[in-house]
Amino acid sequence: MNGYFGQLSAIVWKDLLLEFRSRERIASMGAFAVLAGVLFNFSIDTATVRPQDVAAGLVWMTLVFGGLLGVGRTFHIEAQDGAMQGILMSPVPKDAVYLAKVTANFILLFTVSLLVLGVFALFFGMDVSTNLGWVVLVLGLGSLGFVALATLFAAISTGTSMGETLLPILVFPLLVPMVVFGVGSMSRLIAGRPFSEVEGNVRMLGAFALGAVAAGAVLFRFVVED
Repeated sequence: MNGYFGQLSAIVWKDLLLEFRSRERIASMGAFAVLAGVLFNFSIDTATVRPQDVAAGLVWMTLVFGGLLGVGRTFHIEAQDGAMQGILMSPVPKDAVYLAKVTANFILLFTVSLLVLGVFALFFGMDVSTNLGWVVLVLGLGSLGFVALATLFAAISTGTSMGETLLPILVFPLLVPMVVFGVGSMSRLIAGRPFSEVEGNVRMLGAFALGAVAAGAVLFRFVVED
């Protein structure tokens, strides 16, 4: 067991180290988050629509589209220099490779999700202080479910001629539960409603995230072997 987690942590450390050196993915996701917040701010007519009423949905849409920019390139560097084949041919279990990729992507996307929350709180006047802890939990569960699915399908799309263009087509239909439960939870939490009103949605969001991770860990072997 120690060897398993040692191999997993080594891949996580390698991915995060490469990212912190290049800052390629987190910079693109962060820039997208800020620009999306600015554009949405100017696209809403505050005379007819209260920004707080639509902020939760826009946060999640920004998180999904911004996440695709980064997670879609999960296997890009390895595919370019053939390093991924070396990892797959090593004695590291395939599920450990997958979980390591998910962990690294989760750290990056969760960081960006906090930036998204800050940007929209600034531009849309959201007061998240009342339920800040629960809002962060909802973002964390949503980010985990998203990267679990996107990482799996990124491995599929990387090996095709369509590349990253195929990823949204594969992932978007499966993200409907995440968006429904995520937006439903966040919209009430940022409105200051008690957690008891959204506990069911948060439980479903957590079940979706755990189910996505478990399914990805099982299916990743078949994806990369094909």
